[in-house]
Amino acid sequence: MDSEEDLKELTPTWHDIARPSQLPPQGDWNNWLILAGRGFGKTRTGAETVRSWIKDGLYRRIALIGQTFDEVRSVMIEGETGILNVHSDNERPRFEPSNGRLIWPNKAIANIYGADYYEKLRGPQFDLAWIDELAKFRRPEKAWQQLMLGLRLGKKPRCIITTTPRPITLIEKLLKDPLTVVTRGSTFENQENLSPTFINQIVKQFEGTKLGAQELYAEVLSERQGALWQRSNIRYQVPENTSWQRIVIAIDPAVTHHEDSDETGIVIAALADNKNAYVLDDLSGRYSPADWGRRVVDAYWRHKADRIVAEVNKGGDMVERILRSIDPHVSYRAVRATRGKVTRAEPIAALYEQGQVYHIKPLQLLETQLCEYIPGITSKSPDRLDALVWALTDLFLEKESKPVLNMWVRGN
Repeated sequence: MDSEEDLKELTPTWHDIARPSQLPPQGDWNNWLILAGRGFGKTRTGAETVRSWIKDGLYRRIALIGQTFDEVRSVMIEGETGILNVHSDNERPRFEPSNGRLIWPNKAIANIYGADYYEKLRGPQFDLAWIDELAKFRRPEKAWQQLMLGLRLGKKPRCIITTTPRPITLIEKLLKDPLTVVTRGSTFENQENLSPTFINQIVKQFEGTKLGAQELYAEVLSERQGALWQRSNIRYQVPENTSWQRIVIAIDPAVTHHEDSDETGIVIAALADNKNAYVLDDLSGRYSPADWGRRVVDAYWRHKADRIVAEVNKGGDMVERILRSIDPHVSYRAVRATRGKVTRAEPIAALYEQGQVYHIKPLQLLETQLCEYIPGITSKSPDRLDALVWALTDLFLEKESKPVLNMWVRGN
């Protein structure tokens, strides 16, 4: 019978079974950006690289960053191809969920961070970072900036980024950075390890589409197939010699307040005397009710707004109580959604296409949400989009000047 040592020698290592695109590149680089399709094996690539480098004593203070703490835990650490499952029993780190860290037998430590709370990256120091699904972060630039300030230990601190690509500014910057090496890979490179049913379904549904190019072949697209808004339809203009006929602030309130809550959408828009609408600002964010209430009231007086509107279906009565408790003199109107989200959004997207809506400045998070919203595919509630739709609906309905909006039902 083979001894335990003999069996270890016969067991294939990661370097034996990994595809070349899953192994760290040679050369002098700071960031390894892995842009790959669904099912490529991005998570295992990140986990195995971290495991190997820690085993070799190359890195000892690591940051593991996902959109939320729970996503780091469920995917990067405890997932089927996460850190815990790519280690042998005698090398596996001890996971301390309450402390948000992993501790290896050689005393290397990895701390867990949710990018939504990027301020927690302020202070700690690292020599290695692994970021998963950067393209879905709500504030990727903020999280990146804080990480770069802390990635300062050792002779050669490095960052591994595993993500399905989306056309966000940070990814575009990384692609142009001479100290970033880029690995691209498609879903089909890992086909032998994926369910035939999955392959058949995604080919039938997405092959030949722009969404398929992004999600399967890892292409960074500037436009998304099927999205209601296209970037080419978002125009910027600061009107000259005009006055605002009406200014409204729309709220799409989050119903909970914790790390994984939706954001509260807060969008300010105005109707000019040239009959075009202008989006003045996006104040959306993850706030407590008291916090977003103060922000809205402050914006109401700062912009000299005519009205605050909020959807009754999502806590409209609560919105009014909060606002009145802060300032009983604000003008408020509740609106009720009697149609589905797509039906409400389509006429507003059409106004963008017709050149009747402008942004007075770039509003990256709002614009990204608009251009990534695909009816029937996008699962997360688009809070900023909803607030925008309510604001522009109120403006155009007030004058009853847009027949395309006749399908809308007035609120209370």
